[in-house]
Amino acid sequence: MTWLLAQVALLAAGVAVGPLASAGQDSKTGPLAQELTTLLSSQKRDAVAARLGSEEFVAALYYPGTQLLVIKAKYAAPALLFEKIVSKNYKDAYLDLATASVANTKMMIEDMKSDGLHVARGNKNDPFDIVTNGTQAAVQFDGEYKKRKMSEEDYLKAFSDADSAYERMLTALVAELKK
Repeated sequence: MTWLLAQVALLAAGVAVGPLASAGQDSKTGPLAQELTTLLSSQKRDAVAARLGSEEFVAALYYPGTQLLVIKAKYAAPALLFEKIVSKNYKDAYLDLATASVANTKMMIEDMKSDGLHVARGNKNDPFDIVTNGTQAAVQFDGEYKKRKMSEEDYLKAFSDADSAYERMLTALVAELKK
């Protein structure tokens, strides 16, 4: 009987949480973030950068056990940034991309546990992921979309779009470290 009550309680909790719980399970970035941080640690690095296109770049700065900051953007002088990547001067590439990129092309991911994006935090005291896209206001993935006057649909779309972009960014960074 206790088992049945526990199952009913779990089911009720899942229904009460609604789509946010299932959407969080669909994140594609967890395994890639883990692979990237493992590669960075094994290579004793705290930064990496890669080219995404002819003028678009991605770079990451890793604070072990705390956060992974990842940025992608177009850069006005792509040859200069590419030279830093080729010479594995990744931290300078990150700093250049963070400060001198084309503002409306910039996407900044603050992966607070270095474990991929999550649609909401586990409990109230957990840190949450933040995504800033271009010159738009940052989206805080803490599950409290109503406080920000967002619909659940808009919130989940913002998460899905951010997760897909982050997947592309992490894939390029992992490939750079595997060269």
